[in-house]
Amino acid sequence: MSFPKAPRPARIALNKLRRLDQDLARIEAEAGPLPWRVRQAGFAGLLNAIVGQQISNQAAAAIWGRCSAIEGCLTPATFLAVPEDVLRAAGLSRPKISHARAVAEAFEAGILATETLAQMGDEDAVRTISSVRGLGVWSAEIYLLFALERLDVFPAGDLALQASLAHLKGLPARPTTKALRDMAAPWAPHRALAARLLWHWWRHVTGRPSMDDSK
Repeated sequence: MSFPKAPRPARIALNKLRRLDQDLARIEAEAGPLPWRVRQAGFAGLLNAIVGQQISNQAAAAIWGRCSAIEGCLTPATFLAVPEDVLRAAGLSRPKISHARAVAEAFEAGILATETLAQMGDEDAVRTISSVRGLGVWSAEIYLLFALERLDVFPAGDLALQASLAHLKGLPARPTTKALRDMAAPWAPHRALAARLLWHWWRHVTGRPSMDDSK
């Protein structure tokens, strides 16, 4: 699947990261140019994050493909009308259906609003999103990174990021969430771009599809 190249502001920031960290500089040299993956903002983007929770990228891509093909599945009001058995047939578990409905209800109630989230700072947006049942910090950070294209969000709890950095830097074990967040601190204010590079590296060394290869 073909993805667009990184936009110019991101490209400039990526060049800064390359000068800052020689290991990050290796990634595009060995894995090729960084593809620019994005997700739809709003309810669909958060539903996508729920689909991807605690399952492999391959499984998430398959389930997302089936869910997004269901009529009415990608808008809050119509999602609430989709029968549970239809969602189950697409591959969503009962807990994820419950969480997705809670998110749809939050949009309908105005607790979550696409434009409001887009105007919030990173910390406030993460706090608002993760206050909704079924959406933790990881889901909020993934949404900000891929749907809002924020440049300094770093999902340190992501297992693939942890494994990628361990491989890239030859660490004896995968770093903890706290350790990874501390290691990423020097990459500010471009930590989201470092995360994109690390996912790119992990796809390269493992041959695994991206979380967004369903798009």
